[in-house]
Amino acid sequence: MNAPAIPHEQMTAAKRYVALQSMLAAGAMTALKIAAGLMSGSLGVLSDGAHSGLDLIGAALTFFSVRVSDKPADADHAYGHAKFETLSAFTEAGLMAVSCAWIIFEAMRRIFLHEIVMHHSLWPVAVLVLSVAVDYWRSRELRAVARKYNSPALAADAFHFASDIWSTLAVLLGLGLTWTGSQMHIGWLSYADPVAAMLVSLMILRLTWKLTRETTDVLLDATPKELRDNILREVGAVEGVLAVEQARVRRAGSATFADLTLALPRSFTFEHTSELVRATTEAVQRVVPDADVVIHTVPRQSSTESIFDRVRAVAARNNVSVHEVSVQSFSVGEGSKLRLEQHVELAETMTLAQAHSFVTAMENEILREVPELKTVLTHIESEPATIERQRTLAGQIAKEGRVETEAERIERHLRAAAGRFPEIVDVHEILVGRTGEHIQLSCHCTLPDALTMQRVHEVITGLEDRLKLECPEVYKVLIHPEPVTDNLR
Repeated sequence: MNAPAIPHEQMTAAKRYVALQSMLAAGAMTALKIAAGLMSGSLGVLSDGAHSGLDLIGAALTFFSVRVSDKPADADHAYGHAKFETLSAFTEAGLMAVSCAWIIFEAMRRIFLHEIVMHHSLWPVAVLVLSVAVDYWRSRELRAVARKYNSPALAADAFHFASDIWSTLAVLLGLGLTWTGSQMHIGWLSYADPVAAMLVSLMILRLTWKLTRETTDVLLDATPKELRDNILREVGAVEGVLAVEQARVRRAGSATFADLTLALPRSFTFEHTSELVRATTEAVQRVVPDADVVIHTVPRQSSTESIFDRVRAVAARNNVSVHEVSVQSFSVGEGSKLRLEQHVELAETMTLAQAHSFVTAMENEILREVPELKTVLTHIESEPATIERQRTLAGQIAKEGRVETEAERIERHLRAAAGRFPEIVDVHEILVGRTGEHIQLSCHCTLPDALTMQRVHEVITGLEDRLKLECPEVYKVLIHPEPVTDNLR
């Protein structure tokens, strides 16, 4: 089950609050470290102060970036502003690399060109110990919020504070070794401070390279292979998806965008396709909760399509409906060929020439789509384009001393015809009316549940034929078959 969505306002407030705290903490520690470094003359303390100064710049960038990144999408930024966080993290990594290069350069100068002068006191030690405590507290807070809201800018800030802990410990070790060398008159230990600064810088450079690669991947829309594979596996398991023809995933800050192109059976209706798109979106969000998913669908021929499916696919492409589709096999020389018969409904406003031209083109398309067919025969029917007004039959005839309406007479013949078919349980909801000059009849017919559709069609057609023999004035008959169990409810 996916975790409940976090309100946008809550996420924005939490990210801004922790970013502001980080900026204030970085500012305070930078001032203390530089002051302690100037008082003691320690390059290690000064380098650590410079590192914290860059962290202050990075924290300010983070605070600004989370304010910008949480803005909603607009006309110029259709995917939102979330990548501004990644850009901020990339900038922070660059600043860290510059600071490390400067520290290494200054350490080399002190070792090879200048005499090292140190003023030992407890003041820089106290500042460094306090720095370790503050950095530990801030890195934990930042990392927790970064993971909760998937913020690369806050994660980079957390990395800065965590790296400060190790660099500060290394500087403390350098100070301790330098003090030990001065007390015990061990000359080479005087180089411990710049060497410690160099080691810290090299360690931070290594971590900075990792951060740079991660942010560059996001900026260039690189996606972890495992994430894409997991999405493809979940989507491929959705029933009805023939194939995933294209899958593109990109990240922007805390947001993930998935763009998929799915191959679906072309026989699917709009409703079925819409339901499958919903199921696919849920499948993607099981892998990446709250992902922004866009799905394109393309119709494809499935391996299980029958001749009838392919014929109906052609009809759907031409935006017409077909019914009473049948295929017969007939002998041609020593072999056999297939013949298709179908009924097509066309608008009643079309002329015969237009209808014939349309059907001819459709038949040629069917022959290309279904090469097994030799010929296609199409029965053209008119599809009403207007709403017909129906009125009750008013004519009356005398029978056995009472008056029987024309509708009652037709109904009597219908029931008599239904009695000739043992499968028919009853006929009900009989409606006889007149549309224009034509008499029409509709009714519901109850049949056994287990009757096959082939036999249902035969019975219904037989009932229509018998009624029209008895009542040739009936122009149209519509019979709706129902199972017995449906009428028992």
